[in-house]
Amino acid sequence: MVIIPTYNEAENLKPIVARVRESVPDAHILVADDNSPDGTGKVADELAAEDDHVKVLHRKGKEGLGAAYLAGFRWGIEHGYGVLVEMDADGSHQPEELPRLLTALKGADLVIGSRWVPGGRIVNWPKSREFISRGGSTYSRLLLDVPIRDMTAGYRAFRKETLEGIGMDEVASQGYCFQIDLAWRAVKAGFHVIEVPVTFIERERGESKMSRDIVTEAAWRVMSWGVGTRVNKMLGRKDS
Repeated sequence: MVIIPTYNEAENLKPIVARVRESVPDAHILVADDNSPDGTGKVADELAAEDDHVKVLHRKGKEGLGAAYLAGFRWGIEHGYGVLVEMDADGSHQPEELPRLLTALKGADLVIGSRWVPGGRIVNWPKSREFISRGGSTYSRLLLDVPIRDMTAGYRAFRKETLEGIGMDEVASQGYCFQIDLAWRAVKAGFHVIEVPVTFIERERGESKMSRDIVTEAAWRVMSWGVGTRVNKMLGRKDS
């Protein structure tokens, strides 16, 4: 199941769903819409009425990317899906690359579509945005002592068992920090994580959900986690 969280993505939803259906015809799609005022939920319902591979999860309001994905993960697991994929609605994640992520998942527990490994690249990003993304990944990798190059990547394929084993009920982070949190939890739990190169293309329609608050939350949470882990090691405590 490919989970696509949406908030004001009415312009983008039909094209991205069509591309997913063409790229991986057997996949089902769950649109998790946060009560978008632009009518995205209605568009999703229309797609679902036309195609039994498309499902819709209507949420009460805008609660953030992390909450939408967690709701989608739980819905997918409850309905028997063994592989769950994160994908943005805006076209920045190329559905045509999804078969490579799924092939890699045959030998892994979590596959991350990475911009910062050899072969990965970005298109149409300003240098300031690239600096934030690269810097955030490096900052997180060093503070949390994990070998993942793209900690903030949002294009991922999980096995159901991985999500069940990382303590989803304890995850409260959002945005950039949500992606860092899940990757770190997977590594700590001993799951095998693979990065495959992808091409990330900046959205052409709609507005980015990135904000200063999201970046600030990530910086403080990662610092707290990193310092806490080191203190626990010094005191001989088990890291939580």
